[in-house]
Amino acid sequence: MAKQGENNVKLGLFVLAGLLVMMVAFYMIGKNRNIFGSDFELKVRFTNLNGLMEGNNVLFSGIQAGTVKSIEMINDTTIQVNMVIDSKIKTFIHKNALASIGTEGLMGNKVVNIQPGKDAGSSVNTGDLLTAQHMISTDEMLQTLSKTNNNIAGISAVLKTTVLRLDSSAIFDVLNDKTIGPSLKSSLSHINTASKNASDMTMGLNSLVIQIRQGKGTAGLLLTDTALAGNLKQAVRKLKLASDNAGSLTAQANIILSSVNHDMNDGKGTLHALLKDSLIVQKISISLDNIMKGTDGFNQNMEALKHNFFFKGYFKKQEKKKQADKKLSAQ
Repeated sequence: MAKQGENNVKLGLFVLAGLLVMMVAFYMIGKNRNIFGSDFELKVRFTNLNGLMEGNNVLFSGIQAGTVKSIEMINDTTIQVNMVIDSKIKTFIHKNALASIGTEGLMGNKVVNIQPGKDAGSSVNTGDLLTAQHMISTDEMLQTLSKTNNNIAGISAVLKTTVLRLDSSAIFDVLNDKTIGPSLKSSLSHINTASKNASDMTMGLNSLVIQIRQGKGTAGLLLTDTALAGNLKQAVRKLKLASDNAGSLTAQANIILSSVNHDMNDGKGTLHALLKDSLIVQKISISLDNIMKGTDGFNQNMEALKHNFFFKGYFKKQEKKKQADKKLSAQ
């Protein structure tokens, strides 16, 4: 009987020990503690935890690396988070790694994300303090979205007013006019043609300038030939001299005309007598009439001599000689 009671006590102690071990195991599993491995501790300081609590997960490059062990208030602006990290990941975490607070999914629990630094560095040691990186939280995103929505609402109201004004203006009439499109295309085509023509003209002018610089063509000779330039200067000098002479002759002619005009106005000189004395003019007219009559009589006498017996042979010889000269000149 005593032996059976002893066995019952041993069984009760064994069951109690198993329950204690099971409770400890459940506690460790609930805290994401490494039961059969070793851990090490890292620290990071934030200004705002955004709801991070003890026991939340710690991720390294998206991989489960440990849990948040404890949270300590350093001062009114600094909060220190102590993390327990699996020692298997220790070699991969360097001292220049960055720690930030994120969320599991869109609305899940808060987690600490550890990201590798840009440059290679030495591995961390137990108790090292990592650099904190500020990440935009969901609340900040929602506030920004709220401000953006308000701005969009204001812009939409302004756009609505602008569109209503444009609808009542002549701009839409211009846009709806089907004849503007072909006219605009034609104008652009003309502009393109004009641009090509201007380009061709520019190339032609460049070529002409190059030829002139090389002394080619008339313009090149005029600009580059020193001898021709000297001849031009001499010709211009002669033209100037001729112009001066013409000016002198004009001045002398003016003097002569002034003298003649003075003589005519004063009734002096032969020209005045010829132009203004009617008696002299009448005598000159009679003299010219007598000369014409005398010339006519002389012609009649010469015609009579041609038919005279003594002079008839002479005139025939002269006529034959003229015919022979005409034949020679024709040949």
